[in-house]
Amino acid sequence: MSDANRAMSPLRSDHGQPAARDAHDAWRQRRLVAAGVEAQLATRLAHDALVDLHELLVLLDRGCRPELAARILAPLDAVEATP
Repeated sequence: MSDANRAMSPLRSDHGQPAARDAHDAWRQRRLVAAGVEAQLATRLAHDALVDLHELLVLLDRGCRPELAARILAPLDAVEATP
């Protein structure tokens, strides 16, 4: 790989994922913990790209319990066909 191509390649973590993604998830987790979310739930939510962090923080600011806010914003499961 040339120096130019190496400079353009994304940084990688030990797990082969882009380091930027790891840093982003870590930032999301810190924001959630700072907002009062229990560490285990914060970790799960931080790694789920479908969870809208901004909307979650809005619900928390309005007094919603973290577990309920997470449930409200949880992605919908596939709609079951009705018989």
